[in-house]
Amino acid sequence: MEINKKETILQMLKALGDDSRLTLLQLLAEGERSVGDLAQLVDLGEPTVSHHLARLREVGLVSLRMAGNQRFYRVNDSGLALFKRLAAEIEQSQPLPAPVAADDAWIAALGWSAEDQQVLREHTQGRQLTRLPSKQKKTQVILRWLATLFEPERFYSEAEVNTLLKAVYAEDYVSLRRDLVDLGYLRRERGGGKYWLAPAGPEIF
Repeated sequence: MEINKKETILQMLKALGDDSRLTLLQLLAEGERSVGDLAQLVDLGEPTVSHHLARLREVGLVSLRMAGNQRFYRVNDSGLALFKRLAAEIEQSQPLPAPVAADDAWIAALGWSAEDQQVLREHTQGRQLTRLPSKQKKTQVILRWLATLFEPERFYSEAEVNTLLKAVYAEDYVSLRRDLVDLGYLRRERGGGKYWLAPAGPEIF
């Protein structure tokens, strides 16, 4: 439902959220009545009834007709029709989509320790990094996972390495590339022309 429609029906519902006002609207549905007549029927003072009627009029549910000093109220058919239409839209509104379950089956598929898997769950969502760890030990877990994105015995250009890492963490893929090389997960040709996966795991330099 659009915001302006929601606001309209919300104000109407607030106006009707009072037993006296709801009773007055029901009485007016039977026909036009004066404030004095309504006051007698609901056993309230005329000022109180006038206050309630003014509230109903503000939201367009009743209309006023003056005859000399007499005030006559009746149901505003167009306003009531609008209320019914908006109420029907509430029922027809599409429900909010169910929250998507976290897809972390890929983490379990790595077969790593429970501790390492927890690090990945804390720092990833949908196979993307949400933030970089502050501790070196956890950073090692992230880098080891990133290394699995590279195929063994294949050479990558720097642009290809950047593309792979951008898909995971565009905010600072350059630091990830540097750390992968510095900590031995990737090898780099002198001059930086080619990159490849270290065959025997990381070597700490």
